[in-house]
Amino acid sequence: MTAFMKVPMSTGIRWLFYAVTPNETSFENVDDVPRYIEDAVPFFVFAVALEVVVGLLTGKQVLRINDAITSAGAGLISLLPLLLMRGIEITGYVWVHERFCLYELPWNSAWTWWLCFIAVDFGYYWFHRMAHEVNFMWASHQTHHSAEDYNLSTALRQSILQRYLSWIFYLPLALCVPPSIYLMHVEFNTIYQFWIHTLMIKSLGPLEWILNTPSHHRVHHGRNPYCIDKNYAGTLIIWDRLFGTFQAENEEVVYGLTHPINTFNPIEAQFGYVKYLWSRLWEFDNLSDKVSSLVKGPGWAPGKPRLGNIEDIPKVKAPVKKYDSGLPLSLSLFVLSHYLLVLIGYQELVARKSGLSQLNVACFIAYIVLSLTCFGALFDNRYYAPFLECFRCVLFVACDLYLTRGRLEERPVWQHLIQWYFLFSACLWGLQAVRMLMSPKNEKEQQKQS
Repeated sequence: MTAFMKVPMSTGIRWLFYAVTPNETSFENVDDVPRYIEDAVPFFVFAVALEVVVGLLTGKQVLRINDAITSAGAGLISLLPLLLMRGIEITGYVWVHERFCLYELPWNSAWTWWLCFIAVDFGYYWFHRMAHEVNFMWASHQTHHSAEDYNLSTALRQSILQRYLSWIFYLPLALCVPPSIYLMHVEFNTIYQFWIHTLMIKSLGPLEWILNTPSHHRVHHGRNPYCIDKNYAGTLIIWDRLFGTFQAENEEVVYGLTHPINTFNPIEAQFGYVKYLWSRLWEFDNLSDKVSSLVKGPGWAPGKPRLGNIEDIPKVKAPVKKYDSGLPLSLSLFVLSHYLLVLIGYQELVARKSGLSQLNVACFIAYIVLSLTCFGALFDNRYYAPFLECFRCVLFVACDLYLTRGRLEERPVWQHLIQWYFLFSACLWGLQAVRMLMSPKNEKEQQKQS
């Protein structure tokens, strides 16, 4: 198995806090820049596990397995296009830089490094603010806000669509900043925002005036009226203080969307609002209202201000009841074990993709999406979930046998164990599917409605 961690533990921990130096992160060519976010995935996993352990030791329920896996699944989906191509955020930047650069700053200068650090964070603030204030941009960003829990796993709930909009806000930098320095800071700006998704850290004292902290970001994720459209910062909270969008944390925050999505399906979390936005577009009779429904705020309606009325936000007070289908803990742990196997498979795919054809990579991506869809169906307790999961496990065993034909005896023991685990899982869900087929029709209808 390919090494799960590609950098030392101490280096990975520094990455999480943007604690890097210009010397170690400056590269002349964009192709030499490591894929920092991909390489940081193991440290995200370890940090989530550590948060859970600390929660258990302090008697606090930090996360729910269903919500956490939905977040992690959405994050995994957001990374899948990068297996087939370099992200548009760097492709578009390089195109502009090569054609319109006015003066190229030296790539190995600390001044260039720090200038880009500030400029990328400034660009992120305005992208993030527009992602809340422009409805078609909110359609991509709302994925991240759909979690009703707030913990480190929530940080992983990233949108697959967002990267296709955010890069535009950084294009002015292409007039002078080398693409390699820009790419590095964009990735670290994202990595930094991982650790601030936690309830464990209450305050960082004087640093609260300068940095984006867990307290500030908790407000940003709240659906209390006082939290709406506040604290857009990436790394530095100074932008919110300068532009009037800062809000300190006071009453207990209730997390999630003002209108919860009520599903653990990561595909629905990614694209559900896009579907809603499209259907709402056709509810308006004139072109002006149609355009306004896309470019004004999510709360806009004819006769209302651009961002809607804050009075329309449902008033909530903690604690609130969260969506949960009541899946037994044993089944939740089962899904967790399969998600971890999918995650390991993804890491293997990242390491070996250079030796695979685009078609093979696309097939592996399709299987990952199928797996995450199955997990969401199981957590939602959908009636078709046992059939779909049985099919997924059988498909894995069949493909595994085909790909390793003639080499079964050469495989290490752990690969055989995984194959047998999938076979056991296929039998388990196959039996459940048969039981459902043999059950009375009214029972199946009740399960379908659930």
